[in-house]
Amino acid sequence: MSNPHPPVDVLVFGAGAIGLYVGGCLALAGQRVHFVARSGVAALLQAEGLHVAGLDQLSRHLPSHQLSVSSLIAQAPAARLLLLAVKGAATTRAAAEMQAACAPATPLLSLQNGVDNIDRIRRAAPSLDAIAGMVPFNVVQAAANEVRQTTSGRLAAARCATSEAWQPAFAAAGLPLDLHADMLPVQWGKLLLNLNNPLNALAGIPLLEELQDRAWRRILAGLQDEALAALDAADIRPARVTPLPSRWLPTLLRLPTPLFGLLARRMLTIDPSARSSMYEDRLRGRKTEVDDLCGAVVRLAAAHGRSAPRNRALAALVESAIPGQFYGADAVARLLNDGR
Repeated sequence: MSNPHPPVDVLVFGAGAIGLYVGGCLALAGQRVHFVARSGVAALLQAEGLHVAGLDQLSRHLPSHQLSVSSLIAQAPAARLLLLAVKGAATTRAAAEMQAACAPATPLLSLQNGVDNIDRIRRAAPSLDAIAGMVPFNVVQAAANEVRQTTSGRLAAARCATSEAWQPAFAAAGLPLDLHADMLPVQWGKLLLNLNNPLNALAGIPLLEELQDRAWRRILAGLQDEALAALDAADIRPARVTPLPSRWLPTLLRLPTPLFGLLARRMLTIDPSARSSMYEDRLRGRKTEVDDLCGAVVRLAAAHGRSAPRNRALAALVESAIPGQFYGADAVARLLNDGR
């Protein structure tokens, strides 16, 4: 990369909730971090800095003079590690821009939902060293320069020389990083939980309130049943990304609320105001990640001679729903032909 700026440790492409939070934590721990953000976000970061809060609700401030920001990756400095935190639909374009701007063999860690992004990155940016990652926790973006972690969890990444070398830096930033020889089961384990994202986006209520409603949980259990059947057909065993095995989740979700609350209390360590990022996307009329979630289930099922009608119907509903229009659980169940 021909750039007059001195190199940095980490370049974050995608300054949304996850990118700002992970990059902000690394910067607060002493790493030199550069953010590539949309022009409006870049201007706000340069004017007011970045506020980062963890589960402890303690907000820390990175003043603007300590931030390195640009609106184009071509204007960014070289970096030892690239973090990609854009939504799935933007992956191919972002990876192509990184391919053109970054030095060959630069490691690129994907911090994205779904199971398809690593393949997209490798097709669009073959000269970069793509590494699969997984973010288990929810982050809300209260403002364009203010992010807050709202659920618990540990980052995950494919085990390689790069991820092993960076593991201490992530730990020092309060971002424990678990390494796995095979990330596909981990990504599918997370996707099973992410199937709630479109439901939360349609409900328009906080995650905690939604998960305390058995009607919504039963819909989610049905979506997970289809995903687990497809995974069985594909001989993929989803990893445990909660205190309970992934295969127990539908049974747990269907329990009466008092018993669910007792058994799932660790899973319910959620900020009362937290909502899925898909809720924000729907509210603002932006393209959602539903195809990376429900769509992935539908495609896996079809590849093995099965169907996933509830996931297919939910994807269609999210795509067609009017921004700002919300639904009750009974209405969604009927639209998905849930058959409860």
